[in-house]
Amino acid sequence: MHPDDRELIDRSVAGDLEAFSELVRRYEKKVFTVAFRFTGNYSDASDLAQEVFIRVYQALPRFRGEASFTTWLYRITANLCRDELRRQKRYKKTSLDEMAVNPTGPLPPIEDSLSPDDVLTRREFQEMVQACLNELPEEYRLVLVMREIQGLSYAEIAAALDISPGTVKSRLSRARQAFRQKISGRRELFVFRPRLVK
Repeated sequence: MHPDDRELIDRSVAGDLEAFSELVRRYEKKVFTVAFRFTGNYSDASDLAQEVFIRVYQALPRFRGEASFTTWLYRITANLCRDELRRQKRYKKTSLDEMAVNPTGPLPPIEDSLSPDDVLTRREFQEMVQACLNELPEEYRLVLVMREIQGLSYAEIAAALDISPGTVKSRLSRARQAFRQKISGRRELFVFRPRLVK
């Protein structure tokens, strides 16, 4: 039987590094997904995810369980994502090598079983979705990622972002509308893009 989060937290606070490693394994994909969808960059998302778990480890002795561990973890993730976005606005940096290889940054790997055309189409679609996400204001981007990609409830998002459920609903409604507007013109270009002649 697998230990629950509370047991792993108590063991981690007592110095059991294996228990903390289990917490990381349990939640690292969720944290990385939020960070990646927020930053649109694999490298930044990896760094952010590592920083999240460093902060979690440091703050774990102060975790009182007033909210669920997941909510607390998402709150730390959201705060670090916001901080990273502000930092990037101040210090705009771009790797020239990365720009030469892929101007929009690296994307998650795609299954080997797809044909080259399918891989290209899927990668282009992912880039289009990420570009539209990147253009949203940060408060819209966060609620959209947490709801549509992570599947969190309104109450969980509200607790993670320290806002009311009503604010979550209104932001999510505006975020969906803004995202639809941004993607609609691009989707037409994407769908009706002529194929290269073989």
